[in-house]
Order: sequence, then structure tokens, then C-alpha cells
Amino acid sequence: MRTFFLLLLLPFTLFKTNTFKKNADTIVYNGIIYTVNEKFEKAQAFAITDRKIIEVGSTDDILKKYSAKEMIDAKGQAVYPGFIDAHAHFVGYGQSLFQVDLFGSNSWEEILERLKKFSAKHPNEKWIRGRGWDQNKFAGKSFPNNEKLNELFPGKPVYLTRVDGHAAIANKKAMDIAGVKPGQTLVGGEVETKNGKLTGILVDNATDLVSSFIPGATKEDYIKWLTTAEKNCFAVGLTTITDCGLMYTDVDGIDLMQKAGMLNIRLYVMLSDDPANFSHYLKRGPYKTDKLFVKGFKFYADGALGSRGACLLEPYSDRSNWHGFLLSDKSHYDSMAKILANTDFQMCTHAIGDSGNREILNVYNRALKGKNDKRWRIEHAQVINQNDFNLFGSANIVPSVQPTHATSDMYWASERLGAERVKGAYAFKQLLQQNGWIPLGTDFPVEDISPFKTFLAAVFRKDAKGFPANGFQTENTLTREETIRGMTIWAAKADFLEKEVGSIEAGKKADFIILDKDLMTVDEKNILNTKVVMTFVGGKKVYGR
Repeated sequence: MRTFFLLLLLPFTLFKTNTFKKNADTIVYNGIIYTVNEKFEKAQAFAITDRKIIEVGSTDDILKKYSAKEMIDAKGQAVYPGFIDAHAHFVGYGQSLFQVDLFGSNSWEEILERLKKFSAKHPNEKWIRGRGWDQNKFAGKSFPNNEKLNELFPGKPVYLTRVDGHAAIANKKAMDIAGVKPGQTLVGGEVETKNGKLTGILVDNATDLVSSFIPGATKEDYIKWLTTAEKNCFAVGLTTITDCGLMYTDVDGIDLMQKAGMLNIRLYVMLSDDPANFSHYLKRGPYKTDKLFVKGFKFYADGALGSRGACLLEPYSDRSNWHGFLLSDKSHYDSMAKILANTDFQMCTHAIGDSGNREILNVYNRALKGKNDKRWRIEHAQVINQNDFNLFGSANIVPSVQPTHATSDMYWASERLGAERVKGAYAFKQLLQQNGWIPLGTDFPVEDISPFKTFLAAVFRKDAKGFPANGFQTENTLTREETIRGMTIWAAKADFLEKEVGSIEAGKKADFIILDKDLMTVDEKNILNTKVVMTFVGGKKVYGR
């Protein structure tokens, strides 16, 4: 009798086992999954429904509990949350992909050759534009002049932006169109003049004198720029980008493209310090959709160290009596901080030099009045006086840093700053200790978009050439875990998105990547050989086979 009842029960048991599996859209299994949750726990599998992660666990548990039409076997490879770039220029990067590529050029002569080739291939371009030159790579490390540009392109305007975006060189035709005159002065900028003649060099605010005359982009230009930029980002595992400094018209275009399904990447946008943006957004407040969040305003304290526009407390070590300069009157930062302190917007300020950083840190501390969760940011936080590090922690100010800046600048930073002052530069570990977290980015297109170069620079303080052998100022290295957090959950937190992205946890959007090497264990020499196998945004595969 007992056997008879067991036989009767068997079909019911099988039916129950098969029927009561929960349905999911996608299951990822058999992976080394770094959840990047609070405990930095590892898992093997997770299930996705309606673009969100619904459960994380072992492969056995997830496969027993769920069935799905899409099954992704990670094949024992590393799975991470989608990388987040905490400071970049997504629109600017897309635009740069269709200009003359001057990155990596080692001489002015090489730049002229690139310009000639570009001009021959694009004879109908009204302006010749390029980006990426860096005089620190040239023999003598001096700014070039525009004499050869004038000879080669007497009838066509040429405008070439320095790698950091804080200086440019223009030919005579471009200067004539803009009406730039020798000896012209302005606040927060420099029009270089030698022997009564314009050299073509424009620093910081002076670049606007010419760039404002360049014809605006068309709708077709934007679509071309952004879709190409997105493709490149997905290929290196980036799923969310913080775009630092856009006009509201740029935001409107991005919003339309995302809603039309033309753009899948998530964007956190800081609006440029511009009256039109304040007028458009301050009254209505932050704007948010599934893939777009507009919540910050981007200001500039000073320029860049490479072009000597960074504002220093003491003179540059390689230019006597020169301190650099602030790009706006001090009263501007104070007045805007008071306004933004009473809104839900972040104040985010580019600050490079120790004087520029001190000025903005004091402005923030006055406006914020102690501990808070406003998450106001200093972008770059590049050179900090040792007496000022505590000003980050006293008002929970977020230092948003880019590790590859350290490994790009290390070749000449000591020349600018001197042996003692440089110790407070690129001090990521010291900055991390202020609040216990630090977001990491690249500042692309100033640097390469590769998160793997970010990882190498943060953990080993070396560049892509493996230089220096023992690392640059290694007292400020970050651990592998800290760096992964900085590229995921801490970057999300800097954008007020930590409840939505940045980790692989139930309830989060299913943004994740599969890598062919595990960054937590891979040998230093193989970090830059790491390849993205697949990239997913909201459970949708956007890159990979």
C-alpha cells in the first residue's frame, strides 16, 4: 500500500518541481560574479526580469528556482557591474572622433602632416578642427606658433584644441574671422602675443574668442557623434557616463535620441555654468528618465597644469612669477554656491591647482555648513595643499579623480610643481580617506576611454608603457577592490545613482559586463590585454557576440 501511494505521488512531485519554477527573462550562470555589494561578495549566477536583477546566488540555486528563454553561460569568466566613468565628456568625445586626431603626436611637424592628410581627404570642410596636441611631448616642451599653419592654410580657418581642452592654437584666418587682436586681454584667459604678433595660442577663456565663430552642429552630426561614441564605450565595458558640462540644448537632443531607442547608454549630466542653463533648469529642478539624469552644474575654478592655467598658491617652478589664474571672479563661485545650496542640484567644480582647490573648498564649506549629503564635487582635485585635505571631509565634499591623469602628467608634473609640492598631487589614497569613498573616471577624450588603463594607473600607478618600473608616488595607490568600487558603485554614488546601478544586487538595473580576464586576480602585465566579452544595459546585450 505504501509503495502504491508513493507511485501516485511521484508524478505530482515531478509536476510540482517543473511547474513551480519562476519565470525570468534572462539567467546568467556559471560565472565569477563580483556583486560589488557592501561586503564585496562573489556569486555564480543571477536572474533578470523586466530589465532588473531579481535574485543573485549560486548557479545551482538560481537554476533550480528560475527558468528563462535567454540563458547566458559565463563559462567561468569574471562578471562585473557595468563600468561607470565618473568624469568624461561623452558629446565632446563623439565630436572628436570626426576631427583631426592629434592624440599621441610627438612633434609639431607630425601634427602638420596629419592636418595635410585630413585636408586632402575632406576638401569641403569649412573649418579644419583637431584635438589632442600636447607641447609637453615636443622637443623643448614649448607652445608652438601658427606660422606654418598660416602658410599651409591661408584661406581656411584652422582651430586645434590642446589635449586637456584648456588651450588651443588657431591660424591667422581663424583669428581674423574672430577679430582677435595682439595684446588683447580678458579675465581668466590669455591671448599669447610675442614681439607684437599673435602666435595663435589661446589659453582657457581666450579659446572662446575663436571657438564661438565655428559653425554649430547639425542634428545629423549629433547622431553620428553619439552613436559612434556609444559603440566605443560599450566595447570597453562602460554602461554609464558622467558628461561634465553640457548645454540644455545638448540634453534635449540626448533625451530625444534615448527615447527613440537610438541611444542606449546611461548618462548623468552636469550642465555648464551658463545663464541659459540656469534659466532653463533652476526653477524646474533636476530631470530624470530611465537613462538620463540631469542634476549637476559644472563650474571651472582654473585651467590645466599642462598649459600652466592651473591656479597655484606659489609660482610655477618652471615659470617665475606665474601663478596661473582663476577663470571667474571669486564672487561668482560664492553667489552660485549660495543659490545651489537651496536646490537639489550638485555643484561640481573643476579645480586643478592648490590655490584653485583651496578657493572652491572654502566656498563649499561656507555654503554647506558642515556634514551633509549634497555630494558636491570637486572635479580632478589634482593638486592639494597638505593643509587642505581635511576640507573635503569637513563638508563631505566628493573628490572626483582620474587616475590616468597621474600617469600622463608624471613625466613633467615635478617640473611645474617642484619636488615637495608634487607630493600633494594625484593623492588618491589621501583623498579616499576623507569620506571613505572616491569616484574614478578618465576625463575622455582628454585621456583614453579605457577603464583598464584607469585600473592599471590606480592600482599600480603605471602607464601603458609600464613606466615607471616601481610606480609613481605609490603611497597613493588604491587597492584592486577600492578601484573596482571607484569604477562602479562609488561612481554611481557620486551621481546619486547607487540605488539603481553600480552593483549586481536584487532590485538594481541589469547593467553588467563579462570579461575574459579577472581584474581582481590578473597579473599586472596582462591588465591592458583584458577584453570585454559582452556588455549589457538593462539586460539587453549591447556589445559582444
